[in-house]
Amino acid sequence: MSEHQANRANRADTDGEDDPSAVISAVLTGSRLLVAIAARSLGAVEDRITLPQFRMLVVLTSHGETKLVTMAERLNVNPSTAMRMADRLAASRLVVREVNPRNRRETLMRLTPEGRRIVDEVTARRREEIAGIVSRMSAEQRHALISAMTAFNEAGGEPPVDDAHPLGWPDV
Repeated sequence: MSEHQANRANRADTDGEDDPSAVISAVLTGSRLLVAIAARSLGAVEDRITLPQFRMLVVLTSHGETKLVTMAERLNVNPSTAMRMADRLAASRLVVREVNPRNRRETLMRLTPEGRRIVDEVTARRREEIAGIVSRMSAEQRHALISAMTAFNEAGGEPPVDDAHPLGWPDV
């Protein structure tokens, strides 16, 4: 731990852990780190897909074949935006789009094996980088992090990560 981090930790201990500004500052700093990890994990595929397109791949990984309008809802974008994202991913052969045989007005999309490979590769990179950071923490710090992040995620309504949804967003 650097001297600056130790001073901050001591300040938090003496000022009381209920100081909202100290909590907000710590969460913002952690968020910056996690965004950097996410960006680096996409490094090898960034010439092929954007972060929003990657989110679409993750939703398809979690839900399987999905209607375009449902995808737009899950990503909280309008259908035309989802359509453009799907067009780009289809052109890159990461998703397949087809007319729904039960309702010809609907478009269905699903991951291709290459799309699944990219999700798996990016997930593995994130997991490795997070594991490296966590390995530099003491057992006590890791336990505190689990408790803090679990409480934070629950307060924010984020479901726990499981093996089926390693990047989250199962109900996006």
